[in-house]
Amino acid sequence: MTTAEIAGSKFLTRLASSEAGQDGEPTEEVLAKSTFFDFKEVLDRVLGLMLLLPALPLVGLLIVVVRMNSRGPGVFRQVRVGKSGRAFTMFKLRSMRIDAESTTGPAWSPTGADPRVTKLGYWLRRLHLDELPQLINVVRGEMSLVGPRPERPEFVEVLAEQIPGYLNRLMVQPGITGLAQINLPPDTDVDSVRRKLKLDCDYVRTASFWLDIRILLCTTLRMLWIKGPVVTRMLGLERLVYLPASAAPQNTGLGTEVPVSLSSLTDSNDGTAVRHDIASASSVAKVERPSSRSPASAAMRGVVSPESIG
Repeated sequence: MTTAEIAGSKFLTRLASSEAGQDGEPTEEVLAKSTFFDFKEVLDRVLGLMLLLPALPLVGLLIVVVRMNSRGPGVFRQVRVGKSGRAFTMFKLRSMRIDAESTTGPAWSPTGADPRVTKLGYWLRRLHLDELPQLINVVRGEMSLVGPRPERPEFVEVLAEQIPGYLNRLMVQPGITGLAQINLPPDTDVDSVRRKLKLDCDYVRTASFWLDIRILLCTTLRMLWIKGPVVTRMLGLERLVYLPASAAPQNTGLGTEVPVSLSSLTDSNDGTAVRHDIASASSVAKVERPSSRSPASAAMRGVVSPESIG
């Protein structure tokens, strides 16, 4: 999907002109977001500017190093979907080859080592330094420091058709980090998106200044390689997502060690989204704050990988 196609997308136009959270399907109640968001956007821009100014020399240096390390620009620009479905250009330090999607088209990263990532890009991702230019998006009012991660328009249109209530996450500005990112690994299939959606919605309902501070602190600790569930548990951020196995759609070909392309999420016959029947009450995932006595299996607990914040 080109920039021109995105700008003229009927889906995004309809979404941006309607109330966020309405996906046209009577399957889930529209969220009532926290009152914290009434002033959060102004606070984010102020804090974003305070963080961007001292980070500029480091960003400039990394841009030069990226350009010297591999062919292509130092800053990678990609269209993402923000609040109320409005498209914006998100900035990142380039960590992949410039022809990374020339053969696959839009694709998620694989679960294993990604052959498209450069050697330098691997470390930029491990240290989450590739996200630093997104402070510019925060200052411009397009993103927040904390919130649901922004997805690409190509995937949003497909996922909105497959997952009831998916567009509820667009009620607020997307973030550099979030409650879902510190609890769960990167998206690899529709089930992983469903789990993150539950945490995104939990954040939208319960957001507060203290919650944002704890999420930012947890993110900072991970940048310093202090990782693991002990950190989220210590800060009271650990969440268990219960996703009934009987309700989970079968995603053939996903979760593999190759990039997950957009075509993997659509019907190969006509290219349209295949809707999974997961709207019944018995299929609704639950989010719980674990107590010290509550056992949790690996399937229910968010397993955090080094690339979780991305």
